[in-house]
Amino acid sequence: MVHPKYFELEKEQEALIERKNEKAPFYNGLFTRYARPVLTCAHAPIKWRYDLDESTNPYFIERLGVNAVFNSGAIMLGGKYTLVARVEGADRKSFFAVAQSDSGVDGFRFWDKPILLPDLYPDETNVYDMRLTQHEDGYIYGVFCSESKDRKSSDLSAATAAAGIVRTKDLVTWERLPNLVTLRSPQQRNVVLHPEFVGGKYAFYTRPMDDFIETGSGGGIGFGLCDDISNAVIDEEKLTSMRKYHTITEAKNGAGAVPIKTDRGWLHLAHGVRNTAAGLRYVLYAFATALDDPSRVIAEPGGLMLGPIGDERVGDVSNVVFTNGAIVNGNDVYLYYASSDTRLHVATTTLERLTDYVFNTPADALRSVLCVRQRIDLIEKNERLLSGK
Repeated sequence: MVHPKYFELEKEQEALIERKNEKAPFYNGLFTRYARPVLTCAHAPIKWRYDLDESTNPYFIERLGVNAVFNSGAIMLGGKYTLVARVEGADRKSFFAVAQSDSGVDGFRFWDKPILLPDLYPDETNVYDMRLTQHEDGYIYGVFCSESKDRKSSDLSAATAAAGIVRTKDLVTWERLPNLVTLRSPQQRNVVLHPEFVGGKYAFYTRPMDDFIETGSGGGIGFGLCDDISNAVIDEEKLTSMRKYHTITEAKNGAGAVPIKTDRGWLHLAHGVRNTAAGLRYVLYAFATALDDPSRVIAEPGGLMLGPIGDERVGDVSNVVFTNGAIVNGNDVYLYYASSDTRLHVATTTLERLTDYVFNTPADALRSVLCVRQRIDLIEKNERLLSGK
């Protein structure tokens, strides 16, 4: 017999899913924020977490808990806003699950079961942060972090990161391909597949790393080409958006959503990390690369584009926002971002606004005295305008 508590929780969850999201009282001219997250651990289906059988679970105790739902790849599929979210169990293991919505800002509902990936790597312990690319070759590719224990170290926290690759046509049947190999970088994470061939080759944005946490000699977001994605090997990584001292990318940076193609260039939404007395702070920033050479940066506005505010600052890893998915539907852009490794949000904008921001916002002047001059120039321009001169 189904435990009666199930029906009570099901009713509460249905009300959560059906609740309409509202625009938050926030304005910066670029994007709209929303009052509530689009996915949380409370959205995870009850049957994923509880044994519903009253005879084997008389107290209706949660058996397989869900701790967080966050970093999500994103595409339009079958006319629906479709996310492949990172779901972290109470056991700290992450897995992927598909959720869909008609509106893109609320009503996200998980499919019946999470994704069971083909198991090619026996040492692989954890998988997370899948980027979804609808490639011109006809496949949907998922590129994610494949984490394994570092067998060379006795430290139980020592790990190695690689870029796992899967492909599908429908998000139901998945083919696992060998992990990406980068000959000059020992570890990789935050890897994004470019949606078009570049010179007849598959193109990846990489994040070269010397070890699992530190980028070391990795100076920024890399770019590399490979001939065959079914055995992807990159022998040379060229730096695109670079890390810089005393900026939002000082500690590290990494590609986020799949680049968005416009008539002025490829728009990139990425994350930058700096050290603070309270630990690492993750924010989002944007830049553009050339249509004829997606590795060449042609615009990079200074500073952060989106940072955590209010309740977004609090969670398992506080003071963090992170994105690995955005959807363009006509002229509208839906940026899916997680806060503090706990929950998933959406911010909306338009292609015109995002393009204006990337190409017309001043670059970081890199020194305080020059940044003050930038600001004074803006103030004086505005004073002339306000005075009618």
